[in-house]
Amino acid sequence: MAVASGKLTTPVERRSIWSRVWAPFSQTPLLGWLAGMLVAVGLERTIGTLLARSLGLGKIPLLFGLDLALDKPALFPGALIYVLTIYLIPLALVAWLSRGLTNLLAHRLLAVGTWLSAGVHLGLLYTALHAWSVINDYRVLVVRLTLIAVMLTLSLNVVNGYMGEFSCSHPGFMALGAYTATVFSLLFFVDDRMYGAPLLPPALGPFLFPVGLILGGAVAALGAIVIAVPSFRTRGDYLAIISLAFMFIVKSGIENLEFVGGPRGLGSQPDWANLPTVFLWTVACIWIINNFVRSTLGKALNAVRDDEMAADAMTVNTRRTKMTAFLFAAFWAGVAGGLFAHVLRYVNPGTFGIQKLAEVLAMVYFGGLNSVVGSIVGAVSLNLLSEALRPLEIFKWIIIPILLILVMIFRPTGLIAFTEFDVTKLLKPKDNAAKEAEGTHVTAAH
Repeated sequence: MAVASGKLTTPVERRSIWSRVWAPFSQTPLLGWLAGMLVAVGLERTIGTLLARSLGLGKIPLLFGLDLALDKPALFPGALIYVLTIYLIPLALVAWLSRGLTNLLAHRLLAVGTWLSAGVHLGLLYTALHAWSVINDYRVLVVRLTLIAVMLTLSLNVVNGYMGEFSCSHPGFMALGAYTATVFSLLFFVDDRMYGAPLLPPALGPFLFPVGLILGGAVAALGAIVIAVPSFRTRGDYLAIISLAFMFIVKSGIENLEFVGGPRGLGSQPDWANLPTVFLWTVACIWIINNFVRSTLGKALNAVRDDEMAADAMTVNTRRTKMTAFLFAAFWAGVAGGLFAHVLRYVNPGTFGIQKLAEVLAMVYFGGLNSVVGSIVGAVSLNLLSEALRPLEIFKWIIIPILLILVMIFRPTGLIAFTEFDVTKLLKPKDNAAKEAEGTHVTAAH
């Protein structure tokens, strides 16, 4: 206990407001929150339009009402009521009321196997994302671009976070992947005015699309060798300088290559990067990168970051470790670029410049270094915030930098830094609620 103003204060009295609000939900597993998301999305699909019109909003808000409130401040009360009625209150109620049942289900799913539990959770997450996004095309586009941003942020965090270097080459890798996958699609499966008749039956295109993405990642990894060979022979800031030069070289090179459209860019990409495809590739990226950074090679990468000379003395091949990680990160940036080109169905060299570099770096450092969770949070939060602030036009580019500056002042390593992504811990039930649910189930049986 502590003495304050002559009175004894208990730990309960010292708890923050957030702790008191969170306390009723502390025993809710992830399964319960996913169930709440499904209920909230179901409500929006059934009564969302009616409620929006009755509140004077005219239509269902695109991004949780913030877009409408910023565009027309007079609609802020209606947008707030909409979000509370459709999203927050149903989500909280379902998560709280179902905690016993969802803990029991989470316990039994894990008892069968981690893969089954992960599959069920991912299935529920995708169902909620799909049901929320298909209400309009804009939401589908935002979700797909946000998932691609997660891939880019994770791959850059491998270099700038786990390896401890500073790379500026990710837009270049993304461009190589985007153009390689685009040329693959147009050359083999599309009757295009630039490349002529397709070399293979177009019906095979969706099935061979992963080959194009992997090819794009491979070309990006080959481009990474151009940077890695000279950069990792020395120490210091050479990687930042060489990688920045590489980004400009790739951009300028594409602008001067007429067979890929030059400065005009390339269009007519098939619509193969739909939501299920992008979602599966993002899940694969998160799983593979998370396993990579937790592997022996990932631990060696951390040792190189903390003290390269000490790691070398402990028989870690520092140069090979850094080159492997750098090529690995470039591969996933290339895959993300291929998906990006097929989501927008147009690719232009101007897209992969300083602005794209600033966006990816902001997501990495906003979310947190050395953290898979931080990369996901940074990518999702900044992408959604950027879209929600779109009605402010130029002022958006004042608010977001100020927010980043504040994060760098008060959280220099990012919001969620140095945090492992433990899938088993994420899927497991909350013990107290699970035991209560098991006891209730046994009593009911007797």
